[in-house]
Amino acid sequence: MLTGLRRLADRLIGLSAIIGAIGLLVEVVVILADVVGRYFGVPLAGAQDISQMTMVIVVFGGMALCDRLGGHISVDVFEPAFPHWLNRWTDIVAALLGAVIFAGIAWTVFESARLSQMLNLSTNIIGLPKYWFQWTLSAFALVTAFGMLLRAVEMVLRGASAPHGGRLV
Repeated sequence: MLTGLRRLADRLIGLSAIIGAIGLLVEVVVILADVVGRYFGVPLAGAQDISQMTMVIVVFGGMALCDRLGGHISVDVFEPAFPHWLNRWTDIVAALLGAVIFAGIAWTVFESARLSQMLNLSTNIIGLPKYWFQWTLSAFALVTAFGMLLRAVEMVLRGASAPHGGRLV
Protein backbone atom coordinates (compact mmCIF):
# COMPACT_ATOMS: atom_id res chain seq x y z
CA MET A 1 0.00 0.00 0.00
CA LEU A 2 2.84 2.37 0.86
CA THR A 3 4.39 1.71 -2.54
CA GLY A 4 1.11 2.61 -4.24
CA LEU A 5 0.82 5.82 -2.23
CA ARG A 6 4.43 6.70 -3.07
CA ARG A 7 3.74 6.10 -6.77
CA LEU A 8 0.63 8.31 -6.60
CA ALA A 9 2.53 11.01 -4.71
CA ASP A 10 5.40 10.93 -7.21
CA ARG A 11 2.98 11.28 -10.11
CA LEU A 12 1.19 14.20 -8.47
CA ILE A 13 4.52 15.81 -7.63
CA GLY A 14 5.67 15.31 -11.24
CA LEU A 15 2.44 16.81 -12.57
CA SER A 16 2.70 19.85 -10.31
CA ALA A 17 6.34 20.32 -11.35
CA ILE A 18 5.40 20.14 -15.04
CA ILE A 19 2.63 22.69 -14.53
CA GLY A 20 5.10 24.90 -12.62
CA ALA A 21 7.61 24.57 -15.47
CA ILE A 22 4.96 25.57 -18.00
CA GLY A 23 4.18 28.55 -15.76
CA LEU A 24 7.86 29.48 -15.84
CA LEU A 25 7.89 29.34 -19.63
CA VAL A 26 4.79 31.53 -19.77
CA GLU A 27 6.48 33.94 -17.36
CA VAL A 28 9.58 34.16 -19.56
CA VAL A 29 7.54 34.70 -22.74
CA VAL A 30 5.39 37.38 -21.11
CA ILE A 31 8.39 39.27 -19.74
CA LEU A 32 10.25 38.97 -23.05
CA ALA A 33 7.24 40.19 -25.02
CA ASP A 34 6.76 43.07 -22.59
CA VAL A 35 10.42 44.16 -22.73
CA VAL A 36 10.57 43.95 -26.52
CA GLY A 37 7.21 45.70 -26.75
CA ARG A 38 8.43 48.50 -24.48
CA TYR A 39 11.44 48.98 -26.72
CA PHE A 40 9.10 49.58 -29.65
CA GLY A 41 6.69 51.68 -27.58
CA VAL A 42 3.99 48.99 -27.35
CA PRO A 43 4.26 47.21 -23.97
CA LEU A 44 2.27 44.05 -23.40
CA ALA A 45 -1.03 44.98 -21.78
CA GLY A 46 -1.51 43.08 -18.53
CA ALA A 47 2.07 41.80 -18.29
CA GLN A 48 2.19 42.66 -14.59
CA ASP A 49 -1.06 40.79 -13.87
CA ILE A 50 0.06 37.72 -15.80
CA SER A 51 3.50 37.78 -14.16
CA GLN A 52 2.08 38.00 -10.65
CA MET A 53 -0.44 35.22 -11.15
CA THR A 54 2.05 33.00 -12.96
CA MET A 55 4.51 33.32 -10.09
CA VAL A 56 1.95 31.59 -7.87
CA ILE A 57 2.06 28.63 -10.24
CA VAL A 58 5.86 28.67 -10.54
CA VAL A 59 6.57 28.82 -6.80
CA PHE A 60 3.94 26.42 -5.51
CA GLY A 61 4.14 24.11 -8.52
CA GLY A 62 7.73 23.30 -7.66
CA MET A 63 7.36 23.18 -3.88
CA ALA A 64 6.46 19.47 -3.65
CA LEU A 65 9.34 18.51 -5.93
CA CYS A 66 11.69 20.63 -3.85
CA ASP A 67 10.62 18.68 -0.76
CA ARG A 68 10.86 15.32 -2.53
CA LEU A 69 14.41 16.03 -3.69
CA GLY A 70 15.46 17.43 -0.32
CA GLY A 71 15.95 20.92 -1.68
CA HIS A 72 14.64 22.85 1.32
CA ILE A 73 17.19 24.77 3.32
CA SER A 74 18.31 22.87 6.37
CA VAL A 75 20.86 23.63 9.05
CA ASP A 76 22.77 20.62 10.31
CA VAL A 77 25.19 22.30 12.69
CA PHE A 78 24.08 20.21 15.68
CA GLU A 79 23.33 17.01 13.78
CA PRO A 80 26.73 15.39 14.47
CA ALA A 81 26.38 16.14 18.18
CA PHE A 82 22.91 14.62 18.54
CA PRO A 83 22.24 10.90 18.81
CA HIS A 84 20.88 9.14 15.73
CA TRP A 85 17.42 8.62 17.24
CA LEU A 86 17.04 12.35 17.96
CA ASN A 87 18.06 13.30 14.42
CA ARG A 88 15.58 10.75 13.08
CA TRP A 89 12.70 12.08 15.15
CA THR A 90 13.62 15.66 14.33
CA ASP A 91 13.32 14.78 10.63
CA ILE A 92 9.96 13.10 11.24
CA VAL A 93 8.58 16.02 13.26
CA ALA A 94 9.83 18.49 10.63
CA ALA A 95 8.06 16.56 7.88
CA LEU A 96 4.83 16.38 9.91
CA LEU A 97 5.03 20.07 10.79
CA GLY A 98 5.57 20.91 7.11
CA ALA A 99 2.55 18.80 6.17
CA VAL A 100 0.40 20.63 8.72
CA ILE A 101 1.64 24.02 7.53
CA PHE A 102 0.96 23.25 3.87
CA ALA A 103 -2.45 21.77 4.68
CA GLY A 104 -3.20 25.01 6.55
CA ILE A 105 -2.07 27.04 3.55
CA ALA A 106 -4.29 24.94 1.29
CA TRP A 107 -7.33 25.41 3.53
CA THR A 108 -6.78 29.15 4.02
CA VAL A 109 -6.25 29.83 0.32
CA PHE A 110 -9.25 27.66 -0.60
CA GLU A 111 -11.44 29.71 1.72
CA SER A 112 -9.97 32.88 0.22
CA ALA A 113 -10.76 31.57 -3.26
CA ARG A 114 -14.37 31.04 -2.30
CA LEU A 115 -14.51 34.63 -1.09
CA SER A 116 -12.77 35.88 -4.25
CA GLN A 117 -15.29 34.01 -6.39
CA MET A 118 -18.22 35.36 -4.40
CA LEU A 119 -16.95 38.94 -4.65
CA ASN A 120 -15.81 38.46 -8.27
CA LEU A 121 -12.28 39.64 -7.44
CA SER A 122 -9.87 39.94 -10.33
CA THR A 123 -6.49 41.38 -11.22
CA ASN A 124 -6.25 45.14 -11.68
CA ILE A 125 -5.26 45.54 -15.32
CA ILE A 126 -6.79 42.76 -17.40
CA GLY A 127 -9.30 41.34 -14.96
CA LEU A 128 -8.06 37.75 -14.55
CA PRO A 129 -10.26 36.02 -11.95
CA LYS A 130 -8.10 35.53 -8.85
CA TYR A 131 -9.87 32.41 -7.66
CA TRP A 132 -8.46 30.30 -10.51
CA PHE A 133 -4.95 30.91 -9.23
CA GLN A 134 -6.00 30.51 -5.61
CA TRP A 135 -7.51 27.09 -6.36
CA THR A 136 -4.31 26.14 -8.17
CA LEU A 137 -2.20 27.25 -5.21
CA SER A 138 -4.45 25.30 -2.86
CA ALA A 139 -4.10 22.13 -4.95
CA PHE A 140 -0.31 22.48 -5.09
CA ALA A 141 -0.17 23.03 -1.32
CA LEU A 142 -2.22 19.85 -0.80
CA VAL A 143 0.16 17.87 -3.00
CA THR A 144 3.08 19.21 -0.97
CA ALA A 145 1.35 18.35 2.32
CA PHE A 146 0.61 14.84 1.04
CA GLY A 147 4.23 14.35 0.00
CA MET A 148 5.53 15.55 3.37
CA LEU A 149 3.09 13.38 5.30
CA LEU A 150 4.07 10.36 3.23
CA ARG A 151 7.76 11.11 3.80
CA ALA A 152 7.16 11.19 7.58
CA VAL A 153 5.29 7.87 7.46
CA GLU A 154 8.08 6.31 5.39
CA MET A 155 10.69 7.49 7.91
CA VAL A 156 8.69 6.03 10.81
CA LEU A 157 8.11 2.68 9.08
CA ARG A 158 11.61 2.30 7.71
CA GLY A 159 13.19 3.10 11.02
CA ALA A 160 15.86 5.27 9.46
CA SER A 161 16.44 8.94 9.20
CA ALA A 162 16.22 10.50 5.79
CA PRO A 163 19.56 11.21 4.15
CA HIS A 164 20.75 14.80 3.83
CA GLY A 165 17.89 17.09 2.87
CA GLY A 166 15.10 14.66 3.70
CA ARG A 167 15.21 12.62 0.49
CA LEU A 168 14.18 9.00 0.80
CA VAL A 169 15.12 6.81 -2.13
